[in-house]
Amino acid sequence: MSHTPESRDGAPHDDVVETVNAEGVDDAAVESNRRLYTGWQWLLFGALAIAYSSFHLISLNLYPLETWSFRIVHIAGALILGYGLYAGTRFADEEHRRSSAWLSWASYALLIPAVYALVRVVMMYQAMSGGAMRIDPAIETWHYGYPLILATVAGILLSWSYRQFRDRLSPADLVLMVCALAVAGYLLVMFNSPLRAATGTSFAPMGISYAAIAGSLLILELTRRVAGLALVVISAIFLVYVFAGPYLPGFLGYPGLSVGRFFSQVYTDAGILGPTTAVSSTYIILFIIFAAFLQASKVGDYFVNFAFAAAGRARGGPAKVSIFASGLMGMINGTSAGNVVSTGSLTIPLMKKVGYPARSAGAIEAAASTGGQIMPPIMGAGAFIMAEITGIPYTEIAVAALIPAILYFLSIYCMVDFEAARKGMRGMRKEEIPLFSRLIKQVYLFAPIIILIAALFMGYSVIRAGTLATASAAVVSWFSPHKMGIPAILRALQLAGTMAIQIIAVCACAGLIVGVISLTGVGARFSSLLLGLAGVSQLLALIFAMCISILLGMGMPTTAAYAVAASVVAPGLINIGIQPLVAHFFVFYFAVVSAITPPVALASYAAAGISGDNAMGTSVASFKIGLAAFIVPFMFFYSPAMLMEGSWMQILRVGVTATLGIVMLAATVQAWFFGPVKAWQRLVMLIGAVCMIYGGIYSDVAGLAIGALMFILQRGRHGGGDKAVATG
Repeated sequence: MSHTPESRDGAPHDDVVETVNAEGVDDAAVESNRRLYTGWQWLLFGALAIAYSSFHLISLNLYPLETWSFRIVHIAGALILGYGLYAGTRFADEEHRRSSAWLSWASYALLIPAVYALVRVVMMYQAMSGGAMRIDPAIETWHYGYPLILATVAGILLSWSYRQFRDRLSPADLVLMVCALAVAGYLLVMFNSPLRAATGTSFAPMGISYAAIAGSLLILELTRRVAGLALVVISAIFLVYVFAGPYLPGFLGYPGLSVGRFFSQVYTDAGILGPTTAVSSTYIILFIIFAAFLQASKVGDYFVNFAFAAAGRARGGPAKVSIFASGLMGMINGTSAGNVVSTGSLTIPLMKKVGYPARSAGAIEAAASTGGQIMPPIMGAGAFIMAEITGIPYTEIAVAALIPAILYFLSIYCMVDFEAARKGMRGMRKEEIPLFSRLIKQVYLFAPIIILIAALFMGYSVIRAGTLATASAAVVSWFSPHKMGIPAILRALQLAGTMAIQIIAVCACAGLIVGVISLTGVGARFSSLLLGLAGVSQLLALIFAMCISILLGMGMPTTAAYAVAASVVAPGLINIGIQPLVAHFFVFYFAVVSAITPPVALASYAAAGISGDNAMGTSVASFKIGLAAFIVPFMFFYSPAMLMEGSWMQILRVGVTATLGIVMLAATVQAWFFGPVKAWQRLVMLIGAVCMIYGGIYSDVAGLAIGALMFILQRGRHGGGDKAVATG
């Protein structure tokens, strides 16, 4: 990346102008605890990642497996890859090699019980295949359960105890990989026998509970490594509730579940193998493979360069580029913070160069990347989870998301544009941006996304449409400078296997929480609480639901945040009379914007790391820029036409008035319309904005009258003023 040197006020010097060229947008970020192998270990884990991605493509399209078996293998593969690639602690230098030698030997010793448990699984499989109706409980306990739990718990503790080396596999993590195999093997044996029907009863084999305990611990530890502590802490609180619930007062109390009964059910489709894993094992993994193929063909670089060519010359150009590029990339990659890292490393420095303060630059990037999660047709995989949970067709959800997504990005655009006008910022010069005439010749690189959308709306299944789009990404690359041959396709499959680890671990961990909610009935008790609040005020119930959704989503990736909030909050909203689509969109939006909501705002923190500004200050600024996302969900309730629910005239009226309301809201926040806005005018404009956002006929008329008055006042006072400032 290169740019024009500038002075402190943002004005360019007369030095040689170099053209900005996006490179490396598609390069996957390497996490601080990610191992980087060489030699045979690199080949081994590369082959495992390729096999893992290929397994899903083959199973989804050619040779389907039994549902539970497919999901068990899906989670087990992510655990094995995850423990192979992500360390449990910081990496050491060569000086620490000898000091931790005895811990390494202790880890190797743990391989004995881990391998013994795995051997016992093979023997149990042979016994069941030979006609045995069930395994002796003493064998399951002493020869499988106890060795497995010992190896799992001790392996996790040892993996925390000493610093590991970045270029080699830790023996403690090797133990955990064997434990993951032992868990999956046992569950495959039992769930493909008549004993599957015994889960949750006193007749369930004890081994299922031991496997579920070990599997849950493995999922929680991998989630900690790839997604941080937030989701793990929330999961731990829910697990404590399972056994502490009988002692709690009021609506939180419930009769209680034994350890055996709870864990014999939690690793079934009532919990870990339930909706979240159903989605991660089908739609999410497929779209991760699609994103990996796009990255391998360098489409991301093209998207960002195209955004520069299209919007770079407008005032505050790089900020508008950020909105376009981050929205597009965030829609595909499904993670706000990850998208900030990939596109923000290019756009944030450029925003600072044209005059945006570091805080604003980071906040704009965080808000735009978060918006990608609500942008149809992919919506960061959220649409597919919503379709799975609600049973509403995916295409209906994608269409319903269109107007809210437009309003959100329009809001950010207006915020950016008004700030640029207020501060007198320039756009990028013609010489600084890529030639549009050159980029338009490669517009065919958008073909995979167009094919995906067209296939979905032609009635193809999501799996078939995603597979076609993935194949088209490889074919389209043959017409570009980055042709995908067999090596590039293998690299894409390897990249997909690696990229999938985080989201699969997170979805499995969210499944654990969903299992607690469904097995303890806490969701139903929360629904009764919302029903009581709605008796006082529906708005109060909605505000309470908003706070819970944001709280549950803080520090969590979008998919997990929505899955948990949908299990806790959405049923309560439906019970107070809100349509299922409206209720789930309400929850989904607040789960998404938790990424820019202080105090735990993952996307904002990632942006602050690039911009160099204070993390909390950036999160507050991104909250302000993304303010529309906190208002739009209430519009779903008061104006269902916002989600395409109603006649075309209602949809058109609500869409137009809400658009005008969003523009006025941005002008209120930035204190700029056609020129500076006085304090009393900001108050009047805020009232007008709220009136039009509310969506009622009388409120719309009042809002339009206020908007017209402000337009006349501002246009008359500033319309003929500073052309350089007021035009973009």
